[in-house]
Amino acid sequence: MTSRALILGCAGKTLLPEEAAFFRGAQPWGFILFKRNIGTPEEVRALTASLRDCVGRAEAPILIDQEGGRVQRMGPPHWPKYPAGGSYGRLNGSAETIARLGARLIAHDLAEVGINVDCAPVLDVPSPGSHDIIGDRAYGDSPEAVVAIGRAIAEGLMAGGVLPVIKHMPGHGRAACDSHKDLPVVDAALGDLRGRDFGPFRALADLPMAMSAHVVFTAIDPDRPATQSPVVIRDIIRGEIGFDGLLMTDDLSMQALTGPFRARTEAAFAAGIDIALHCNGEAEEMRAICEGTPLLTGDAARRAEAALARLERLNDGLDLPEARARFAAAFAAAA
Repeated sequence: MTSRALILGCAGKTLLPEEAAFFRGAQPWGFILFKRNIGTPEEVRALTASLRDCVGRAEAPILIDQEGGRVQRMGPPHWPKYPAGGSYGRLNGSAETIARLGARLIAHDLAEVGINVDCAPVLDVPSPGSHDIIGDRAYGDSPEAVVAIGRAIAEGLMAGGVLPVIKHMPGHGRAACDSHKDLPVVDAALGDLRGRDFGPFRALADLPMAMSAHVVFTAIDPDRPATQSPVVIRDIIRGEIGFDGLLMTDDLSMQALTGPFRARTEAAFAAGIDIALHCNGEAEEMRAICEGTPLLTGDAARRAEAALARLERLNDGLDLPEARARFAAAFAAAA
């Protein structure tokens, strides 16, 4: 059965019968987990298995936001607490090496419970006066720092068999509000955006997956956020940035977007998005979004297949206790 161009969440730590029935009929391409879905490792492993079972695909993508710092869905007591992305900049001379190691350790944690996609690295470059929704999630305050550590994070995840998702394309670093709650409007000139915001995404455009930004860029399309803008997606993301990987929306339930959920979804696909993402597990919202979502065909299907083809579990001889000790020691030395 052909998948639908959709990633969905579920309500809790176990899959409800009505959720399984809905997913079986809707056939979303993948799923996303949040803190509400996380119990013990055994419970998470059982949940990921049941999600894949209900769509009949053993390698169905299961996503999570596991950046470290404020954005970490899996944490103590069952998993380590990882530092925020901005912490790597304190590691003079070893930032990229330790960032890669940290991401490799995160990949181990995720793969052990059946999660094969991490919504990281964050490639946004924060600007003075911007909202702290990005803040210390950013790897630095310059495009060069973000590129170097972002690349290391992506490499560490892929070395452990987990696909990275670069976000939030084409840049969330200038937003003056939190797009979970309001629609950010960025008035920067196109030349400034090219020089600072787009650069990290251009440098990492070879990576397999990306997430769009619910941000209006008035210099490009003053009427629509990037997620729903054919101009941003065609001319900037696919054109100037040169990204030909799988492009998903940020969460369609965020308050930056307005209107009925089906209309939100249809606007994103009309703009050129490949995959719709809906995170909160609310049944009525999922049904409406499903109604506005096409089957995964054409270029979107090609990009999805190409992304999954890069999923590997490498036997790189990771000595887990030694790696965790080395990771902790790097931050202890910098304290």
